[in-house]
Amino acid sequence: MNHQISQKASVPAELRTTSKQGKPGRTQAQRTELSDQKMFDTTVRLIVEKGPENTRLTDVGIDAGYSRGLASNRFGNKDKLFNFVVLRLGDIWLQQLKQATVNKTGVQAIECAIEQHYQFCVDAPDYVYTFYTLWFESVNSASELSRTIQSIHQRRFQDVVNWIVNDPNISTSAKRDADSIAAQFSASVIGIVYYWLSNPKKLHETKRLHDGLANTMRRLIEI
Repeated sequence: MNHQISQKASVPAELRTTSKQGKPGRTQAQRTELSDQKMFDTTVRLIVEKGPENTRLTDVGIDAGYSRGLASNRFGNKDKLFNFVVLRLGDIWLQQLKQATVNKTGVQAIECAIEQHYQFCVDAPDYVYTFYTLWFESVNSASELSRTIQSIHQRRFQDVVNWIVNDPNISTSAKRDADSIAAQFSASVIGIVYYWLSNPKKLHETKRLHDGLANTMRRLIEI
């Protein structure tokens, strides 16, 4: 898998300039952000290629073009590195979700969110693979990473609840069931992604599963 979302898209423009003659050099904050971005990209690549268990802090520093000790000095351990990666992936996804659902509520917001999730699988498979691989591996741990993922899961759940309760066209009975509908949505997305991770070449079937989830949400909300 190779994500197709441009690395440059997630790096501020001022951090992509090089220090050439006649141009000012980067500030310390800019250099730190640039090294963070390079280590983020490297960690995603290593997790896709080797898995989380074989992704080492020393390899992240070296492969990112820095010293073998940079990742260790910056993050301390793999859990904190992976937590940093999940937070950044969550921010990238949240930005896209907000753009897709701005000024939308109810079924329209949910359908846009589902379509955007499928498109994220198409456009940035390495990002999706990394995010959910770390998610699934953190389930039985009491780590910082696990708490971060629980927070992201809760935010996704609450988004769906808000889309339902804030839509004036949705019935009172559906609004009373908003928590159950949101739980169904969250569980279904996780199941779809697990299917896709196990069958990465079956994008057509993954699309059908996303479409099926949209139909299910319409039926639940319109009852």
